[in-house]
Amino acid sequence: MPIIIRLDRVLADRKMSLTELSEKVGITMANLSNLKTGKISAVRLATMEAICRHLACQPGDLFEYVED
Repeated sequence: MPIIIRLDRVLADRKMSLTELSEKVGITMANLSNLKTGKISAVRLATMEAICRHLACQPGDLFEYVED
């Protein structure tokens, strides 16, 4: 997959756990875990907005495009 999800790196940089983010954003741990591992095919913009707000980051900090 040419899109790499960097949620784990951003969480580590912010010294925040997936559990903390789940509680702050109001998203289940299962959904955040699926996002983190790339087991999703779509993300709602409202979800991205909440994640970016709580992690103080831009969407481009969470996703990277790598050509095959």
